[in-house]
Amino acid sequence: MTAVATLDKLDRAILRSLQCNGRETYDVVGEQVGLSASAVLRRVKRLEDVGVIARYVALVKPEAVGLGLTAYLNVRLEKHTESHQRNPMDVFRASVQVWPEVVECVSLTGDMDYLLRVVVTDMTHYNRFIMDTLLKHPSVEDCKTSFVLDSVKATTALPL
Repeated sequence: MTAVATLDKLDRAILRSLQCNGRETYDVVGEQVGLSASAVLRRVKRLEDVGVIARYVALVKPEAVGLGLTAYLNVRLEKHTESHQRNPMDVFRASVQVWPEVVECVSLTGDMDYLLRVVVTDMTHYNRFIMDTLLKHPSVEDCKTSFVLDSVKATTALPL
C-alpha cells in the first residue's frame, strides 16, 4: 500500500497546517484539526516514518540575504559523446549538485534538457556564473535565460 492511500482527511489537514507553519505546536494543530496533541504527534511521526514528511526547513527570503536576482535557465546538453566518456547528463547532474547558485534543477521534455532556477546577488554575479561555470561545463551545448521581474505566486505548500 502506498503512502498516498494511507492518508485520511485528518492527515491531510495536519499536513496543510504544517505546510503553513512547520513550527506550530501539536496543541495548536490539534485544535485546528479536532485532535489531541498526542494524537497529532502520533500521526506526524507516522507521516515522517513513511516519508510523506521529508524534512523541516526554514524558508529564507532571497532579497533579505542579498540575493536580488532570480533567473530560469533552459539548458541543452550535447548528445554525442565518445564511448569512453561518461554520459553528458550524468556529468551535468553531478556538477549541478555543487553549484550553490542553482537552487532547483529539473529534467524536461522538449527541446531543452534541464530547467535551472538560479538565485544570485546581481547581474555581475549572474554573468560570472554563466561565463565561468555553466558555459564552461563540457556537457552544456546551449542555454537560454529568462529573468524574474515579479513573483506573482511562490509557495512550497502542496494542494492537499
